[in-house]
Amino acid sequence: MAHDNTNTANNAKSNGFSSFAEFYPYYLAEHSNPTCRRLHFVGTLSLFAVVAAVLLGASAWWLLALPVLGYGFAWAGHFLFEKNRPATFKHPLYSLAGDFAMFRDMLLRRIDW
Repeated sequence: MAHDNTNTANNAKSNGFSSFAEFYPYYLAEHSNPTCRRLHFVGTLSLFAVVAAVLLGASAWWLLALPVLGYGFAWAGHFLFEKNRPATFKHPLYSLAGDFAMFRDMLLRRIDW
């Protein structure tokens, strides 16, 4: 199921958000390009893999790679494919929650790959 949240995205840019539920449609509109969404998915999956590896005994130094993995893939998706500025710059906490929610929704096939 593809999302068309153009009006929501335009309205949300002009004002703040009072809840994550209000922010998430805007977040999805900022991730309309499938390649951008896939890169976010890979980055989030990589983040989970590193955390799991550290919990299972890998060196804690691997945790230093988390920002590169999480943001590197996502920002490549935005700058190279989506051609927009990541929402992280204006809404860092909601954007982090949005990454995890979109990951979940992609896993559950609520959002197209």
